[in-house]
Amino acid sequence: MLLGCIGDDFTGSSDLANTLAKQGMRVVQYTGVPAMDADPTVEAGVVALKSRSIEPAEAVRQSLEALAWLQAQGCEQFFFKYCSTFDSTPEGNIGPVADALAEALGAHQVIVCPAFPGTGRSIYQGHLFVNDRLLNESGLQNHPLTPMSDPDIRRWLRPQTRFEVGHVAAPAVFAGAEAIRAALGEQQDSGKRLVVVDALRDEDLIAIGAAADGLPLITGGSGVALGLPENFRRRGLITGTGSHWRGESGKCVALSGSCSTATRDQVARHRKIAPSMEIVAADVIEGRLTAQEVCDFLIAAEGVPLAYSSADPSVVKAVQAQYGRKVSAEALESFFSQVAQRLVAAGINRLLTAGGETSGAVVEGLQLYTLEIGPEIDPGVPALRAGEKLVIALKSGNFGAPDYFEKAARMLAENG
Repeated sequence: MLLGCIGDDFTGSSDLANTLAKQGMRVVQYTGVPAMDADPTVEAGVVALKSRSIEPAEAVRQSLEALAWLQAQGCEQFFFKYCSTFDSTPEGNIGPVADALAEALGAHQVIVCPAFPGTGRSIYQGHLFVNDRLLNESGLQNHPLTPMSDPDIRRWLRPQTRFEVGHVAAPAVFAGAEAIRAALGEQQDSGKRLVVVDALRDEDLIAIGAAADGLPLITGGSGVALGLPENFRRRGLITGTGSHWRGESGKCVALSGSCSTATRDQVARHRKIAPSMEIVAADVIEGRLTAQEVCDFLIAAEGVPLAYSSADPSVVKAVQAQYGRKVSAEALESFFSQVAQRLVAAGINRLLTAGGETSGAVVEGLQLYTLEIGPEIDPGVPALRAGEKLVIALKSGNFGAPDYFEKAARMLAENG
């Protein structure tokens, strides 16, 4: 294994694995820290954690455990993957985990770059944009767990880290890899250890990747990983053959727990063409709706049926105010996990999930420990083989085209 990756949620981890696979690396995604060594043919390993919204100390502990396993596989470089919208609170968990990994690896030029132009995320003058909107005007200010109220990544990161936060501005990035290396060195000389790097285009990410050759630790969204495989390819260490994909022809079912604007639009579109059931949080919390009832509906329905709890932010806030944020979130995650377990037990072999927390709960509930990366459905969302007869797609809330559910169902059935 050459590149060792740690993701703070399951959908983001598959997003990163997708990026590396498209660049020709043999990639496997692991759910949690594996109990045994990786297959020796794996070139990039992605350890997917569910650490984005847990207590910072526990996120650090899990991340260091993942790091130790990846080091034992022989990795030469490490990547800490978080969301391209920098989902975090003033307490973490991005800063504390980045600090701990940097200390463990002796890394002093740590790139911080959540940019992903393919999905509309760009960084300019240290500020994160979602398409043409600043982060705090994009809808992410209403995120139920990590509301993003400041688009300045330097300012948002400072309370989370023990280190000084630096910045490599767009002119240096546009000048190419050597200029980026020089700028990173200047930031280190001035005492800056975590360095936010501007990026507006894929060309910028490739240049940043080239500049990162030899650095122990890179952090960011999956976009900045675009340029990393080429560093290994130049040294003749990767074959570029990727993986072969085999789809499944059985029934496909969709589960959505994301409240992002993109997912709510996808749900609204899909409801017009497929049987759908809304899962009301209060009904789940108070026991008026069971997982078996939802499972029965989905199995009996035609087409690609959908069960969703993707509500307007005002509805989410009202539920949190009544029952508490933690209780309401855990109740829905557990519910979706139970539904997924019943679906797979009943023979469903194509499963779509939308939302990072929902996807994490489903993967854990189904005890899916190793995911093979297949073709890309939409930017940042690959098809995944989870078992001999089970294929899945895990979508971050803000990703995917308006017709995502239809497209994903088709892709999971195709053979590559």
